[in-house]
Amino acid sequence: MNLPEAAPETPPVCDYEGSDYQSSFWDSGGREYEHRVEGIALRRLLPKSGGMLLELGAGAGRNTPRYSGFEQVALLDYSYSQLSQAQARLGKSSRYLYVAADIYRLPFIPGVFDAATMIRTLHHMAEPRLAIRQVRQALRPGATFVLEYANKQNLKAILRYWLRQQTWSPFSLEPVEFARLNFDFHPRAVRGWLEESGFMIQRQLSVSHFRMGLLKRLIPLDVLVSLDSLAQWTGRWWLLTPSVFVRTEATGAPEAGEARLEAGSGIFCCPECGQFPLTESEQALECPACGRAWRIQDGIYDFRKPIGQPVDAG
Repeated sequence: MNLPEAAPETPPVCDYEGSDYQSSFWDSGGREYEHRVEGIALRRLLPKSGGMLLELGAGAGRNTPRYSGFEQVALLDYSYSQLSQAQARLGKSSRYLYVAADIYRLPFIPGVFDAATMIRTLHHMAEPRLAIRQVRQALRPGATFVLEYANKQNLKAILRYWLRQQTWSPFSLEPVEFARLNFDFHPRAVRGWLEESGFMIQRQLSVSHFRMGLLKRLIPLDVLVSLDSLAQWTGRWWLLTPSVFVRTEATGAPEAGEARLEAGSGIFCCPECGQFPLTESEQALECPACGRAWRIQDGIYDFRKPIGQPVDAG
């Protein structure tokens, strides 16, 4: 993965541009157990149907088919190449919207989505509070947000700490960066970020109880998945697994005020100045307020870097 330089006022972004992550990690990396138990958690937490869903960190579209009950899905990822893979997998249907953008500067009208998911994405966030606030802005009041995060307080980390095989404490609230832009978070810290951003926690599931190579080699896959499915409900009482899923409800209204769609008005706003609606042509979206333009290429909306220059207010 690449780590592009971000604007000074925004945190660094973890970019999978050109990565073979989907094929090397998921398709041939022995991750079918994780894939299946995450699917169980999503089915339990996400509404069966709805209007527009925002999939944050969509990558190559691994989870997108699981949102079949929603009328439209916006796949957002910073990597253009990952979205191209998702498009090749899912097609150029009007049901799917492919958006290359920075999660810290989402290009959407406030309050436009009915649901959102962020799976295996928060752990790349150097500023998770800012990312979660941006998600809240994009959701209407009452919308469901399903968040998955890497749990710092997992059983393996606790045992390693007690045996003095690691220096950092799994019980402290601060994130631990175990690799460049790869973080584990404490459940209490994540809960605080969600609540202060306007989300009410409804349910938590502990997921991937048996994420160990030895167990996956010795125990049949269907057995492991069934055991994990039963054990996920322990998230009501304790969270000791490497992965935690949380279902929340968006409360109140976005800071900018709810701005639901009108017919034909589009869903995008300028990520630089917040203006909406934008003027769309075949090749670009243009902001009438600041003059910036954003490329549309092969059916992918690219908000990572403007192609136009801002209007000089002076």
